[in-house]
Amino acid sequence: MEKTTIGKRFVGKVALVTASTQGIGFAIAERLGLEGASVVISSRKQKNVDEAVDQLKAQGIEALGVVCHVSNLQQRKNLIDKTVQKYGKIDVVVSNAAANPSVERILLTQESVLDKLWEINVKASILLLKEAAPHLKKGSSVILISSIAGFQPPASMAMYGVTKTALFGLTKALADEMAPDTRVNCIAPGFVPTNFASYITRTAAVRKELEDKTLLKRLGTTGDMAATAAFLASDDASYITGETLVVAGGMPSRL
Repeated sequence: MEKTTIGKRFVGKVALVTASTQGIGFAIAERLGLEGASVVISSRKQKNVDEAVDQLKAQGIEALGVVCHVSNLQQRKNLIDKTVQKYGKIDVVVSNAAANPSVERILLTQESVLDKLWEINVKASILLLKEAAPHLKKGSSVILISSIAGFQPPASMAMYGVTKTALFGLTKALADEMAPDTRVNCIAPGFVPTNFASYITRTAAVRKELEDKTLLKRLGTTGDMAATAAFLASDDASYITGETLVVAGGMPSRL
């Protein structure tokens, strides 16, 4: 990402991004850091955390890395504690962690898998914000990462899509609850080829089919999502809360 093409909207701000050692989460942390934020990144493996922190620091970004499995109470608490110990506050929280362990139809999905989907994709965001809320200052911003699949859950990932639908409602409810000091918004990405969604690029035919569903005839990039998150978290979006921004190249989502 070219430093020359972006502003410095987050100087003096502290941004915490979950599931942020690769893919969309890393791109968001990187963008916020390049715009001046101190960034706190996390994921489940120490090795991934260390490598991501090194990548950020190599670009002159102030970064802290903490291992955190978002469904683990102690690790969530530790993530917030370490952030506040080091930086004294939190200005931006981006809840990006998600799991998609099943391609089964909903009524054939095992209860343990349903629990995992709910736990990581919805409940963990609530519990993370419960820990973070006392440290969020006036003018702070929360962003939940949902998916275009939340509008019309596709058969191949139907329950995943339903958990992403829940995030649209959660955004509205939390925006009300956390106002007026904290804004809460949501991003619904379209198809972005990352490790998490590697099936997108497994064949040229699948990729082409997806590209053809967009008006812009291309898949999304992690940079597209990062730019959107930076906008929503910044004062440029200071009068926007409770909204879901679809970033999907014009793929059908809603009227």
